[in-house]
Amino acid sequence: MVQAEEGKGQQSLVSGPISVSAAFEDSAEIAEARDLARSFLTDVQAVHGLPVSDRAMGMVQLVVSELVTNARKYAPGPCLLTLEVNGGAVEVTVWDSEPVLPIARAADPDRVGQHGLEIVMAVCRSIEMHREPVGKRIKAAVVLADDPGGDVTGRLI
Repeated sequence: MVQAEEGKGQQSLVSGPISVSAAFEDSAEIAEARDLARSFLTDVQAVHGLPVSDRAMGMVQLVVSELVTNARKYAPGPCLLTLEVNGGAVEVTVWDSEPVLPIARAADPDRVGQHGLEIVMAVCRSIEMHREPVGKRIKAAVVLADDPGGDVTGRLI
């Protein structure tokens, strides 16, 4: 994994971008992608003071896992993961070299596997898919503080 982070060492980035990017080259690094997401969201809350619900923490890791897994499974070469806070949400963007856009399949309780895109679409505020000059880019947004019970990770009462 190759990682780059913007805004480290600043006191507050609420007025600027908060993001991290990393390249992943093999399937063994999918767990590292989830760890990066968890670490990034922990910093978003602890360092930048933005609320991150337990639900958002779990959903972002799930979306990262699904999108990076698909990129590693269906595209040759590395994939690039970018996480960025924007408009009260975390945008999870994955680029890979395969130009074919994924298609969500009709619900089928008898189908084993291939439910990843359905899951991502169900838990995200939005999802976009674009072909690039090389490959494709998928961006999914998960709201940061949307826990129905109002439980915000790490908030002291």
